[in-house]
Amino acid sequence: MRSRQRPRPAARRAPPPRTSRVNGASTVSEPGSQPILEVRGAVKRFGGVVALDRVDAVVRGGEVLAVVGENGAGKSTLMKILAGVHEPDAGELLVDGAASRLRSVRDAQRRGIALVHQELNLAENLDVAANIVLGREPRRLGVLDRAAATRQAQAALDRVGLRIASSTPVASLGVGARQLVEIAKALSAEARVLILDEPTASLSRHETDRLLALLADLRSRGTAVVLISHRLDEVLRSADRIVVLRDGRVRGELARADATRDAIVSLMVGREVAAVSRATIARGAPLLRARGVRTEANPRSAIDLEIASGEVVGIAGLVGSGRTELLETLFGVRRAVAGEILLGERALPAGDPRAAVRRGMGLVPEDRAHHGLFLPDPVRRNFSMATLGAIASLGVISSRSERALADRLARELDLRPPDHGRAAATLSGGNQQKVVLGRWIAANPKVLLLDEPTRGVDVGARAEIHAIVRRLAAAGAAVLFASSELDEVLALSDRILCLRDGEVTGSLVAAEATEETLMALMTAGRAA
Repeated sequence: MRSRQRPRPAARRAPPPRTSRVNGASTVSEPGSQPILEVRGAVKRFGGVVALDRVDAVVRGGEVLAVVGENGAGKSTLMKILAGVHEPDAGELLVDGAASRLRSVRDAQRRGIALVHQELNLAENLDVAANIVLGREPRRLGVLDRAAATRQAQAALDRVGLRIASSTPVASLGVGARQLVEIAKALSAEARVLILDEPTASLSRHETDRLLALLADLRSRGTAVVLISHRLDEVLRSADRIVVLRDGRVRGELARADATRDAIVSLMVGREVAAVSRATIARGAPLLRARGVRTEANPRSAIDLEIASGEVVGIAGLVGSGRTELLETLFGVRRAVAGEILLGERALPAGDPRAAVRRGMGLVPEDRAHHGLFLPDPVRRNFSMATLGAIASLGVISSRSERALADRLARELDLRPPDHGRAAATLSGGNQQKVVLGRWIAANPKVLLLDEPTRGVDVGARAEIHAIVRRLAAAGAAVLFASSELDEVLALSDRILCLRDGEVTGSLVAAEATEETLMALMTAGRAA
């Protein structure tokens, strides 16, 4: 039932409709602004897999619509239909109330629709300014106007609160900074609909707060924001409406006033998500030690650490603290400037990741798309990359052994869909993360390094990954992981190392640590 819209001053937006719908039943009270973008009965198939099954969704100006669901629920497919990446196999797409076809991303951009992917898509050989204006370069007398491009780019960077020069090479930026550049690029195009896929996955708490404030500002200016996020606290803070997908269908729609974390999780997973038990495990002999290690990123700071068999150690640090650089140096992707790294009783050769793998070390990188996966290759080949010697004979890979390995890992990790013959690029972000983790599970590592192990992963898969990590530790592995989410560091760790500017500022037993204590060590270098 619709009531007559009340007139409001031009400076204020009309609130979105209060909508609550679970399993098909819906009620709508006060209407908001008119829909900018809408799908009705959208269906999308990939081979024999139904990614979307008769999905309805409405995107209105001046509101934040959150789309949540487990990995493989259909969120990314829906966003790609809204952004012109895919066309639906059935159903209807409307723009400004008129039936439309978005045949490409460029077509959607011309209609004011911009998508910021979870997996970043920047040109690393260009600087930040060139990336932000790419495809829309300002020209003067037919020649690139560099001064205008710099002004536009710097204004966009200021808008997202990223304090770097627009001349900075993108290749020199970390994942968090690159995410903000992607958002700045979309905002510089004055999009009417901004679709953000896991925008805060690699951001610090300060950067996240700045982004959520930015979303509120965009909403007040009439922009429609579509937010995909597994961080439900951020969804509850910022969303006006929440659409929950599961197995390609809309399982419920909640108004902000009616949404709770428990209600969302129940609709997302359709089952109870059990907390991971952190049973006390006897600490064994040291498996990984660093003595006076200095990284290329922070050559003045010497790091000493020791990780024992059966222990899970978390690294807490802000963006730029040196978390990733430390893990990559331990694994040999980066060469240590000074110091010694020992696996067991033997030193590892500097800058030699192959030696680290042969000795029983594995690394799950922060950027799985660029550094963790062979995206065009099938899932089973990605699974087997760390254990090719065990499934090959005379240099020839046994297809039978590789399939058996992939069958086992797909079941153990609850891969969705379980088809390990499909390309890794076709999986959702969370399922891609499972594939990278599964590769090292197959290798039965002595030491496992994890960089943002649950970035872009839903609540159900996050609990599953945490359980896998605890099982590896119980089996005798030493696990060292870095995470930007303090609740994850506190929940998963036995012990926590705080990092600031490449220096360990504190080592705490997780059971005695608090977010306040960690934040003080991460920022001021000392406990509050």
